[in-house]
Amino acid sequence: MSVADARSQMPVASGGIDDRSLKLAIAISLLRSKAIQKQQQQQQPVVSNPPSDSDALRWKQKAKERKQELIRLREDLKQAEDASHDDLFSQNATCKCFFFDDLAKSKPKRLEHDIDNRFNDVLRRRFLRQVRHRERRRKLDSGVHRKRLLDFNEVDEVEHLRSSVDFLVELCDTFSPVGEATFKIWAHQAVNFILASLKDLLPRGRNVELIEGIVTSLIMRLIRRMCSPLKDESENSVFNTRFYTQQLVRELGREPFIGQRAVISVSQRISAAGESLLFMDPFDDNFPSLHESLFIMIQLIEFLISDYLPIWSKDENFNSLLFEEWVISILHAKKALKLLESRNGLYLLYMDRVTGELANQVRNIQGLRELKPDILDDLVH
Repeated sequence: MSVADARSQMPVASGGIDDRSLKLAIAISLLRSKAIQKQQQQQQPVVSNPPSDSDALRWKQKAKERKQELIRLREDLKQAEDASHDDLFSQNATCKCFFFDDLAKSKPKRLEHDIDNRFNDVLRRRFLRQVRHRERRRKLDSGVHRKRLLDFNEVDEVEHLRSSVDFLVELCDTFSPVGEATFKIWAHQAVNFILASLKDLLPRGRNVELIEGIVTSLIMRLIRRMCSPLKDESENSVFNTRFYTQQLVRELGREPFIGQRAVISVSQRISAAGESLLFMDPFDDNFPSLHESLFIMIQLIEFLISDYLPIWSKDENFNSLLFEEWVISILHAKKALKLLESRNGLYLLYMDRVTGELANQVRNIQGLRELKPDILDDLVH
């Protein structure tokens, strides 16, 4: 190769060297930039990645398991607390206060003070367990969740009252002669619990409308059960159901907040039944049932007035306006039955006995003489 050729190639070689130097410089700059970025990342605080959906589901499942475990432990604790009574009373212990046996009599004697308090406490605990069990089962069956779950360890007596009312009504709806003994036990405890709850709630003066709604619902549902036998129900079972339901309303009527509203509801139903009988064919299949329910409703009003009106008049929860309202309602029921006198005079005869008892009570109790003169005249004559 000549010198000229070598010289002609010198710029090319020099250009190749410059290209390699440039590439090397760029590579060094990139490495240095990456090193600086790495140092900056190490100096910044570490931020944890948000949990994935699978992690959230896993923690939710753990929370549910822990909640179920706490519920089981709570139930075990309640059973352990009740275990101390097992050596005193057997699990098949029954009510000894003759709750239904004596109630058929006029002005029955109350044997509550003769009951062993320890025995009654055991029955009450079992009743509360039954209410809790049925409440949980109802929620599972219906899929409806209330705003607050029932928990008898919480101070929520209105919710306790509502649940006890539902329990008592369901007990009456599912009555059968086979479980008659069990029915008597739980019905007695339900009545006692409802009366005790009202005794605590009413003096506070709070949630009165809510309580009134619960009580009104209780009365209407019990009276409907008393007057409307279920399909395929035997004649003997119908009689027992009507008798027991009547006595439950009668016993609940000790509380004037319940008793006065029961008189209004029953007397209004008597008026409706009288109008139905007036236009009903005596050979109608529903006639015997309506006929019997009419007598048992009249008897119920007589029980409530003769047993409790003197006691109601002295109670602070006695409502004079409500008293006047149910007196008028009874008089309307009497007029409705008077139209049936030609068909069956016993209806009017029994209602005359009710109004006569009411008139005697009004004359003998000074606090009841504030009725309007026209109402008093209709009551006496």
